[in-house]
Amino acid sequence: MDAQPVLYRGMDRATLEREYDARGSVPSFDAEYARYVAGSERARAEHRRLADLVYDEASGEALDIYPAEPGAPLFLWIHGGYWRATSKDDNAFVVPGLKAQGFAVAAMNYTLAPKVTLDEIVRQTRAAIAFLDRERARYGFGALAVGGSSAGGHLTAMLLAGGWQAGLGLREDAITAALDLSGLHELEPLQHTQVNGWLGLDDAMIARNSPIRLIPAQSQVRLVASVGGLETSEFKRQTEDYLRAWTEAGHAGERIDMPHHNHFDIALSLGESESRLAQAMAAAVR
Repeated sequence: MDAQPVLYRGMDRATLEREYDARGSVPSFDAEYARYVAGSERARAEHRRLADLVYDEASGEALDIYPAEPGAPLFLWIHGGYWRATSKDDNAFVVPGLKAQGFAVAAMNYTLAPKVTLDEIVRQTRAAIAFLDRERARYGFGALAVGGSSAGGHLTAMLLAGGWQAGLGLREDAITAALDLSGLHELEPLQHTQVNGWLGLDDAMIARNSPIRLIPAQSQVRLVASVGGLETSEFKRQTEDYLRAWTEAGHAGERIDMPHHNHFDIALSLGESESRLAQAMAAAVR
């Protein structure tokens, strides 16, 4: 059999497909996702919710807010799903663990690929944080924190990039802290995988949307990063490289080790009452 061409960091297409197959890396995926759904149903039933608040008139996309005490910090959770799957309704499972640490919580939708481009998904995510910043007084929250897993980790990191805030009337220091779980920070390898079938990445789009290339010269954001110990080597490298670049730029960042977690249950852990990740975020906004 002929050797396959090397496409990225010494890997051929088959290796890249395996490394970036998040679902395939977790044999218990169906059970894990059932926990997402069940936990979200419980959270919506047990916690007061301001539902379907439109944050972006252009797309009509909306978010839910789960309020806390007046002045509490607000945590915006951005769901994963490789930019093409899931929704805020299946991601309310994070609410109990974050509220236990004093946060109000927002969970957002964005239009999924391939209906829209990654550029548009990033634009919508930025519109969501600008909406929440404008509406702080109306909804009674204080500091803004953001976080997400996998594709949501990528979108979280895109909020930390510089240069876009003024166009949406957002202060550069509007975000106090960020939680990046198993994020995708350099998109070049995805161009060689099935993911590109719904993203349609080209070199210019990769450059615009790879957070590791967009780290600002100045930032007050305190970054908390984590990746499951049971994840693939490429997901681990993506997190390690981004956190290293962030701290080498002089910004505050820390890693929370989660050695027994996979790509999906690391996010589930955020919903636990004694969540280490939620505790780290509570410390980051103080």
